[in-house]
Amino acid sequence: MVKAILHKNDLKKGLYLIPTPIGNLGDISFRAIEILKNSDFILCEDTRVSKKLLDKFEIKTNLISNHKFNENKNLSKVVNFLKENKLVSLISDAGTPGISDPGAVLINECIKQDISIIPLPGPSAVTTAVSASGFDEKYLFYGFFPEKEKLIVEELEKFSNHNFCIVFFISPKKINKIIPYLKTYFKDRKILICREISKYYEEYLRSDIKNLKLFENEPKGELTIVISEKQIDKKTSQGISESDKNSINKMLNKLSTKEITNIIAQYSNVSKKEIYEYCVKIKNEK
Repeated sequence: MVKAILHKNDLKKGLYLIPTPIGNLGDISFRAIEILKNSDFILCEDTRVSKKLLDKFEIKTNLISNHKFNENKNLSKVVNFLKENKLVSLISDAGTPGISDPGAVLINECIKQDISIIPLPGPSAVTTAVSASGFDEKYLFYGFFPEKEKLIVEELEKFSNHNFCIVFFISPKKINKIIPYLKTYFKDRKILICREISKYYEEYLRSDIKNLKLFENEPKGELTIVISEKQIDKKTSQGISESDKNSINKMLNKLSTKEITNIIAQYSNVSKKEIYEYCVKIKNEK
């Protein structure tokens, strides 16, 4: 068992954002345990879920239920605690608070009132999934999609125009509804579906999206999805289009050759080398 090595007086007063394990309870950090032990109050989503973690590490701190339905009601009380120099920690059921979890309301109020916010690094389904994907390191994180199917489709269509990896969360009830749209808008990309990350039955399903099949049975637990960057076949390049050439000419006096190359390459089916060489050629002609 981890014994206390810090004293409350050694800790900076303010709001601590404490990541908690997304599966395996052993993933919590020593520092997180120490701060939770020394906190005056811990704000949590579900006291029943958080109590399992706190009991595991013999943390006796007072719990306050703080979820999306009552965080506004709690706000003045918690801010008063912080102004009285109480040490308050914010946790979610799993992962980093404020990332697709409650927390933004309190964090923004602390920013407004110049109350210290101290975030700890720690477990995150997003970075865990991206690290295992083997895809490009540049990614966009969305979180959970809207409830209405029409809005989900609009968002997917919008993302399909970006040449970045895309990470999002989805409930097991919705995954089969969204797969046909993934095959429509991302058919030439790859996908990683992460289930039960860091738990005993964790599973990482990899596939080309065009070959993706519906789940026969509803998977257990929330899913973290990573879609790869665009799979561009350089052999199909037809050269730099006239519209891209016009864009390049407009940017030449404002941006560096490297910056222009990166911008055009995001949506063009042309290699960076070809774009770069064209930029250099045009610059030399001026």
